[in-house]
Amino acid sequence: MEDVLSLYAEPYDPARPVVCFDEASKELHAEVRDPQPAAPGRPARRDYEYARRGTANLFLAVEPLAGVRRVTVTERRGAVDFAEQMRRLCDEWHPGAAVIRVVLDNLNTHGPQSLFAAFPPEEAWRLARRLEFRFTPKHASWLNMAEMELSVLSRQCLSRRIADATTLAGEVAAWERRRNATRAKIDWTFRPADARVKLAHLYPMQPQETSVPDH
Repeated sequence: MEDVLSLYAEPYDPARPVVCFDEASKELHAEVRDPQPAAPGRPARRDYEYARRGTANLFLAVEPLAGVRRVTVTERRGAVDFAEQMRRLCDEWHPGAAVIRVVLDNLNTHGPQSLFAAFPPEEAWRLARRLEFRFTPKHASWLNMAEMELSVLSRQCLSRRIADATTLAGEVAAWERRRNATRAKIDWTFRPADARVKLAHLYPMQPQETSVPDH
């Protein structure tokens, strides 16, 4: 926990950016009847019934101090899909960075093993040398700021019916452009010192010194 919190406390360094990464799924629902728009004296109407169209995956990478996020819609979120996101992180989004610190949860596809599953060894090593994975503790994925960004995405863009992956990708891209244009940043205030107070029960107890009375 303190490893991640200490990373968040560092000043912004474009040569060694901190990127929080996570994924989420979105159920695709199509209308079975055309919604009726609002009219004078009548509210908008939408049938409660809908048609299931499967699910899509969303990969999200956010730089909290730079105010930049990137969202990619994919069919799956397997090892190869994760590895492709790491390649884009290195080659397209941060080509000039010496090392990219990536904050992740403990999903089994998160890590260098996925690079070797997707690419030849030389390519996998090239990417692995530029990526520094920092994992949140188990059952503490809330320490990953990407979860906060996914929550904003859900409220502002995904909290409605979207019928197909193409439409989803277009809507998400529009949301990304608007949010990046404002350079919306995440003001993280939970520091290691706060953790030691608020989560003191998680820290090992130090043995108490006992004094031996003089006789």
